[in-house]
Amino acid sequence: MTNSTPQPPSSPQPPAQSAAHTLRIVLTGGIASGKTAVANEFAALGVTVLDTDQIARDVVEPGSPALDAIVKTFGPEALDSDGRLDRRRMRERVFADPAERKKLEAITHPAIRAELARRASAGGGAYQIHAIPLFTEGGAKGNYDRVLVVDCPEQLQIWRLVERDGVTDAQARQSLAAQATRAQRLAVANDVVVNDSSLDTLRARVAALHEQYLKLAAEKSGRSKL
Repeated sequence: MTNSTPQPPSSPQPPAQSAAHTLRIVLTGGIASGKTAVANEFAALGVTVLDTDQIARDVVEPGSPALDAIVKTFGPEALDSDGRLDRRRMRERVFADPAERKKLEAITHPAIRAELARRASAGGGAYQIHAIPLFTEGGAKGNYDRVLVVDCPEQLQIWRLVERDGVTDAQARQSLAAQATRAQRLAVANDVVVNDSSLDTLRARVAALHEQYLKLAAEKSGRSKL
């Protein structure tokens, strides 16, 4: 879910189309904070985890209406030699021109929202985790019950980026600067899992949240039946 390339500063906000009794939780956090590790731990517990980064890739696969609309709007140069979306070229293009970014988002965001809603409806479960890396940057909106922020010291994020992606310290800091600040993310959080230690420690923290969310989900389900 994380990468070292800055993303456009907005994120599609999903509609309220999941079953009313299902507790819905946003999972978000800064780059290299450990969102993927946390999502994997929830998935290992049998929780439905939906990743909007993956959905964003899926909705522009060759033959999709969204990709056809992108080509119609931006021309065939939006595609690479294999007929897939040329992500690097499009990223450079929309970063250079906010108007172009809005055109792209007008195509991709509705497709992402619709697919997220479809998968959420099919996913079921007492509660669901929706991984939305740019939730804070997008205005922290959406019909969610809770926001779970994965947090760690910024210096640890920088170290992880340098180790993981082979970037320089300056490049890592630039990636952090392109996102919401740590304080901004924590300001919208209902729950925080600090990922600054071992995987076993992280697993224990997720397990505790899992029990908490199951209780909250049962309470919500009970209220919906009244």
